[in-house]
Amino acid sequence: MAENKKWMPRWFYQMASPRWSYEIMGKLMPWFAIPAAVLLVLGIAWALAFAPQDYQQGNSFRIIYIHVPSAILAQSCYMLMAVAGAIGLIWKMKVADMVAKSCAPIGATMAILALATGAIWGKPTWGSWWVWDARLTSMLILLFLYLGVIALHSAFESEATAAQATAVLALVGLVNIPIIKYSVEWWNTLHQPATFTLTERPAMPAEMWVPLLIMVIGFYCFFAVSLMMRTRNEIIHRERRASWVRELIEKQ
Repeated sequence: MAENKKWMPRWFYQMASPRWSYEIMGKLMPWFAIPAAVLLVLGIAWALAFAPQDYQQGNSFRIIYIHVPSAILAQSCYMLMAVAGAIGLIWKMKVADMVAKSCAPIGATMAILALATGAIWGKPTWGSWWVWDARLTSMLILLFLYLGVIALHSAFESEATAAQATAVLALVGLVNIPIIKYSVEWWNTLHQPATFTLTERPAMPAEMWVPLLIMVIGFYCFFAVSLMMRTRNEIIHRERRASWVRELIEKQ
């Protein structure tokens, strides 16, 4: 353990302190809340009022500005949940377990939003609300994994036991993430390939993909705020008997 501390950054061990995590999250939240509000308002206004119509899909393509960010975030949130769960398993960090628990309802909401907007978009595009397409099916599995994690948390009275069980489930479910990402390449699917990637030039013109990028960043900032709010609430709930929490409540 002493050898591990030599290469682990200081903040990693500070995270083990619920009080330190609570306070640092409180300081960081405004730095994400303001950009989230600005970026989401700017992105939505640009997407609805100034982005040109798609030459094939017309105005129906504009749902991409909600669908793509929510789908990307649903996957990113799951990976964070699995990583936080692994940290809790290996280093026994309660705060990591709290982060993992807080990720689940946010990720489930994003998965539902991605599936719902995909269905709305699919109706005029494919002529059907739902098809058992590889991408859609793997996204549905992702939602079930989130719901499984949430249900498993409720099944145990012990927070420590629930954290261990959900961490294992989350880590096993990681295999679904590359399936979602590469499903359009591995199988013949109706779903279109990735709209843009970090390694390739976007196929869309700048006036269409720039607001999409703004929305993606805005969604991530909103996610950061939501996660910190939920985690802070979880910290207060679990540490309610600690003296620093009682002092905090008295000051309020």
